[in-house]
Amino acid sequence: MRPRHLVLFFFLFLTVNLLTSFLATKYIPYLGFFPYGELIKQYNVSSFLSSFANFDGAHYLSIAKSGYYQYEQAYFPLYSLLIRFFSPLFKNNFLITGLVISNLSFFMGLFFCYKFIGKFFKQTELVWFFIFLFLFPTSFFFSAVYTEGLFFLLIISCLYFLQKKNYLLVFIPAFLASTTRIIGVLLIIPIFFHFYSQKQKIKLGLKHLLVFLSPLIGFITYSIYLFKTTGDPLFFLNSQPVFGAHRSTNIILLPQVYYRYLKIFLTAQWNFQYFVSLVEFSFFSFVFIVLIFDFIENCKLKIENYNRLGLNLFSLAALILPTLTGTFSSIPRYVLFSFSFFLMLAQIKNIFIKSFVTIVFFVFHTLLLSLFIQGYFVS
Repeated sequence: MRPRHLVLFFFLFLTVNLLTSFLATKYIPYLGFFPYGELIKQYNVSSFLSSFANFDGAHYLSIAKSGYYQYEQAYFPLYSLLIRFFSPLFKNNFLITGLVISNLSFFMGLFFCYKFIGKFFKQTELVWFFIFLFLFPTSFFFSAVYTEGLFFLLIISCLYFLQKKNYLLVFIPAFLASTTRIIGVLLIIPIFFHFYSQKQKIKLGLKHLLVFLSPLIGFITYSIYLFKTTGDPLFFLNSQPVFGAHRSTNIILLPQVYYRYLKIFLTAQWNFQYFVSLVEFSFFSFVFIVLIFDFIENCKLKIENYNRLGLNLFSLAALILPTLTGTFSSIPRYVLFSFSFFLMLAQIKNIFIKSFVTIVFFVFHTLLLSLFIQGYFVS
């Protein structure tokens, strides 16, 4: 697989998403009941494009335009700040700016990913990795007015520069990642395992300590801002229940979350919300099982596999952390950063299993994207 193939994959990805979006606006009834929905219409962009800003995207646009409104501090600031900063290049059209930032970030991140993943894989496995990533049912969020595209670039560039031992260029994306999403702080896991694997080869000093702490420094920076503006350094967490996703500010352990969902399946009515709950539950369970198998395989390998083990534990932590609020809500979107999941799938030997997974991913990708475009909450 060569870089030009990656460019081709990317443009096929965009084409499929845009075509699916266009057809969805023609054949699926519009629901679109979410806050700030009217803000999207102000930018005079065709609905099959503007709908990529549905739900959380509208909040990012609102923050970029007017700053934080009540409870919007749940959304970390970097993405909205970038939209605001670059919007003059696009005649202050925040929606177009957001789309450009997301897609350009994802495109750039793919090349860091190509270099980073190439260390682990043969060429055929590398191709399968990108097939699974592009076709994953919620991968369209990389192109939406969401943080996914930017966060992908920051996470993968951090891991790439860590692999190259360019520690200054590790600090910057690690710091920025934790001002983009809360799970950015989890980069401390692969950074720790990297330094642990290097302890016999380099003399660890203050520089390495700052790199190790860089995800926490970014998170603390935002917490200080919240303390100064709201009086609550954890307001990003304590404001979560307002958004109606049944999130708790108290820690809910994974067995309790499973119990909640099993109770839903046994007692709730069969409606669209039931379907979404089933999707959330299924996605989490599937990815969790694959990551556990990956963890077991990594533990069997020799000690020099610390970097791969660190990536696996980052992937597991990124998957489990959001469930501590008591729900699998948005998990289908959050699993995009469980990179070891895609690594493990790409290493499956049986071509029929991989082909079956590919077909399932593609079907759900087009289905969930179509529903999302027409204002149905899917993740």
